[in-house]
Amino acid sequence: MSTAAIDVADFGYTLAALSHGAFALYLLVSKRLQRADPASASACIAALATTALWALLAGLADNWTIRGAPGLAALFDLLRYGAWLAFLMSFLRQNPGSQLAGLGQALRWGGGASVLAGIGLLGLRAVQGHGADEPSRLQIAVALALPVFGLLMVEQLFRNLGEGTRWHAKPVCLGLCCVFAFDIYLYAEALLFGHFDVDAFSVRGAAHAMAIPFLFVAARRSTNWIVKLQVSRTAAFYSATLILAGAYLLFMAAIGYYVRYFGGDWGRALQVSMLVAGLAFLGMLVFSGSLRSWLRVFVGKHFFSYRYDYREEWLRFTAMLSSQRSPQEMGEQIVRGLAKMVESPAGSLWTGHTAEGEFSQSAVWNAPRVNAVEAADSSLCSFLHEQGWVIDLDEFRDSPQRYGTLTLPTWLLGTPSGWLVVPLLAGAELQGFVLLARPLTPISINWEVLDLIKTAGRQAAGYLAQMQATEALLEARKFEAFNRMSAFVVHDLKNIVAQLSLMLKNAERLHDNLEFQQDMLLTVESSLEKMRRLMLQLREGAAPTGGSRGVELAPIVRRLAATVSAQGRTLEISTLDRLATRGHDDRLERVIGHLVQNALEATPATGRVWIGVTRYSGQVELQVGDTGAGMSEEFVRNRLFRPFNTTKHSGMGIGTYESFQYIRELGGTMQVDSHVGEGTVMTVFLPLFETHRGSDLMPLGPR
Repeated sequence: MSTAAIDVADFGYTLAALSHGAFALYLLVSKRLQRADPASASACIAALATTALWALLAGLADNWTIRGAPGLAALFDLLRYGAWLAFLMSFLRQNPGSQLAGLGQALRWGGGASVLAGIGLLGLRAVQGHGADEPSRLQIAVALALPVFGLLMVEQLFRNLGEGTRWHAKPVCLGLCCVFAFDIYLYAEALLFGHFDVDAFSVRGAAHAMAIPFLFVAARRSTNWIVKLQVSRTAAFYSATLILAGAYLLFMAAIGYYVRYFGGDWGRALQVSMLVAGLAFLGMLVFSGSLRSWLRVFVGKHFFSYRYDYREEWLRFTAMLSSQRSPQEMGEQIVRGLAKMVESPAGSLWTGHTAEGEFSQSAVWNAPRVNAVEAADSSLCSFLHEQGWVIDLDEFRDSPQRYGTLTLPTWLLGTPSGWLVVPLLAGAELQGFVLLARPLTPISINWEVLDLIKTAGRQAAGYLAQMQATEALLEARKFEAFNRMSAFVVHDLKNIVAQLSLMLKNAERLHDNLEFQQDMLLTVESSLEKMRRLMLQLREGAAPTGGSRGVELAPIVRRLAATVSAQGRTLEISTLDRLATRGHDDRLERVIGHLVQNALEATPATGRVWIGVTRYSGQVELQVGDTGAGMSEEFVRNRLFRPFNTTKHSGMGIGTYESFQYIRELGGTMQVDSHVGEGTVMTVFLPLFETHRGSDLMPLGPR
């Protein structure tokens, strides 16, 4: 190594030793490891201390001919990697304060095995008389595996942190990435070319010292910065899967290495056999629900203090319930969501019917249909309603006294796959219950499982009750629409009956009058036509037959004046311009007639009732006024245009509401000016429908 390279190496190793030692001392003095888990804190201090010793010994080995210094430097290089890997592996736990979980122990032992392999090779080379500065290819390969493994663990740590936690983890991950990435480059090049790059090797200490500023930033961001690095259950599961896959690949590689060098004539056959066995195992893992279920139960039971990641379970269950709208789909999703929490392969939902007072099967998932019904006051339903317990059928068969006086129905005890009965309670109301089938992998039922599915059952019951309430509301709205239509029909029939009654009353004294007889026949014919159209409207829907068209208002006003005159009253026509609007003849006449009739009923015989049709700002202005009783301002503002609100002693308030709605359909507006004891003026503005008798196009003359 050249003098310049030695100087750079000395500076780098000195910087690395001082920075790592100073940072370890800072963590101890500032007490920023007080809240951290003892395992994580110890691993952190050990990693910093061994790195400082490695850098110190490496610097001495380059400048002083101290016997054994290169070997000690190589030894501490392996030990510091073991400490850093242990520091990273300690985060694969659910709770920071719990004891080291099973998965963390497995990873720590795996990293320790890699470090021990490097130490063993180092000792073997020393026995053979080789110096530590003359590593073999196998030693370089083991040394390369350590930073690769470390970089993989950093990636797993960062990928599985939450958004809020990543802010604390970024400096740590960046700092360790610098260390691991540099060593990967250094050892990969040495393994490829058979020797180390002198220039890269000389700056190794400085490159490792670059991690300390990042770690210092992480420590300054939070006093409990190590606690902020804890990862989720999902991360542990992904890491377990990754480690299993890596172990499998290493095992296959070892078998292939043995076959290649020691297999002899049967080596190829062994290769084919191992390939087939590996593919078979992979197929079982992918397609076997029982194997996947066993793996989830095994990981949850042995690697965690709690079996469930409640946040993930709750988000998944809520998303599943929110994605369905129909009652059938909702019922099946409730069963599936509860079943997946306990690895159950099937289940059924039983809901109650208020009218019959009994529960029946309403939804199934991979379960047979059952025709049995359960009364709401039965022992099972009463127990679920009063106690809210989850019933374990296996436990009930073995120890029925634990459930008090509960008596299960024959159909339930006779279900061979029956396992759990989960109540669906919405407040104090039992919406139903879910019967879950026995899981493919035996699961122990403890307080955690019972609390989770019982709480999930309450949430499902809330969704179920909300959907049932929505259906009841829709049904009530349909009845309301039907009743409203009936009220409109009754209102129209009332007007026709009133007209016919008045005609019959006048017939007693005018039956010999030929002119009256002709008017009577016209009135009967008109009433018959109105009733026929009314029945047609009820049969075909609310909209009348035929499309809207231009309708002149003057003929309608004259017919209404004649009808009022036949009743012995007078309808004054103030103005009557020849104007038209778009609409239906019958409905417009009905609306205007209703306004006139209301004015007549509110005005004594000595008062005035008038009507006028004029043009106003490109619209048709229709005004119906009277000098009658009038209406209060509060009634006009809050109640006038609402159905079943009226100031008359007899009436339902349907006509005014229907008139207002139809005018709005035509694009018009209605204004009301009324004062109690002075009268009312109803002003209707309708779109103007103009007809052109001529053409604006002029004939083309000669040029």
